[in-house]
Amino acid sequence: MLIVMQSHASEEKIEKVVEFIKEKGFDAHVSTGEDHTVIGAVGRKIIDKRDIELLDGVKEVIRITSPYKLVSRVFKPDDTVIDIKGIKIGGGNIGMIAGPCSVESYEQMDATAQKLHSYGVKILRGGAFKPRTSPYSFQGLGEEGLKILRSVADKYNMLVTSEVMEVNQIPLFLKYVDILQVGARNMQNFNLLTNLGEIRKPILLKRGLSATIEEWLMSAEYIMAGGNREVILCERGIRTFEHMTRNTLDISAIPVVQKISHLPIMVDPSHATGLRDKVAPMSKAAVAAGADGLIIEVHNNPDTALCDGAQSLYPEQFADLFAELKALAEVIKKNFS
Repeated sequence: MLIVMQSHASEEKIEKVVEFIKEKGFDAHVSTGEDHTVIGAVGRKIIDKRDIELLDGVKEVIRITSPYKLVSRVFKPDDTVIDIKGIKIGGGNIGMIAGPCSVESYEQMDATAQKLHSYGVKILRGGAFKPRTSPYSFQGLGEEGLKILRSVADKYNMLVTSEVMEVNQIPLFLKYVDILQVGARNMQNFNLLTNLGEIRKPILLKRGLSATIEEWLMSAEYIMAGGNREVILCERGIRTFEHMTRNTLDISAIPVVQKISHLPIMVDPSHATGLRDKVAPMSKAAVAAGADGLIIEVHNNPDTALCDGAQSLYPEQFADLFAELKALAEVIKKNFS
């Protein structure tokens, strides 16, 4: 349920309500807006809402019928803006994440990052641990890949995102990564999501291959229920009967999610289409539809890539696309952060 406090209720009154909720066996999640504070009471206990309405400073108590509560706009009407060392995603700020599918070597990452930095990209991506369908495919360099990613990013003053696959990898990722990515295959790895809720770094949560929007939001709820409010959703295409592209990019998910959730939503056109020539039009469509960011695969030499070279842009292709995206963002009154 949601407890809406009266306008400008004092910190003391808010704290007393929080204490009351916790005494009743609920977790309390406080969201402060411009006019009033909302307290989300999450739990499986039964309580008479009149007991809460009688508390000093409480304006109203609203029961939430949707299965996801903390990710809902009912809990937090205003857009969540993720601020990572001054780089903002959400609330009119479009984030750009770019880089190769996998970290292959220092030289490869340095060459790619140098180009991306010159184009104005501030967040570098690269897989160190790769969940692959085939056990014979390149699986990544592991910790060595994270070290390379961090070293190159620091050289060019960039942030880092990479995919975490298991709970026991979290401490390692906290050493090297600014944004922890949860891949499509792990979207419903609830043990992993619960543990990511206990850390205080942004989580990029990709939509599962066959997940509904509600299932996707419920996965985000797992992270937020643990206390981590910095969740970024990422639409990366879903599996359908169509075989002309790698997946089917669900552009409609952008406005749907933005209506019911305050969390920022990014789009991955590279994994969605699996084809280099489809990345540019789908990137433009995503920005036009209101996406809060893009994650695009760029490789210094895609023809020699160990992973997903066919969907990776050449640096020069990305430079042209990024310029066009910036112009498009101005039209819809947004800007790349």
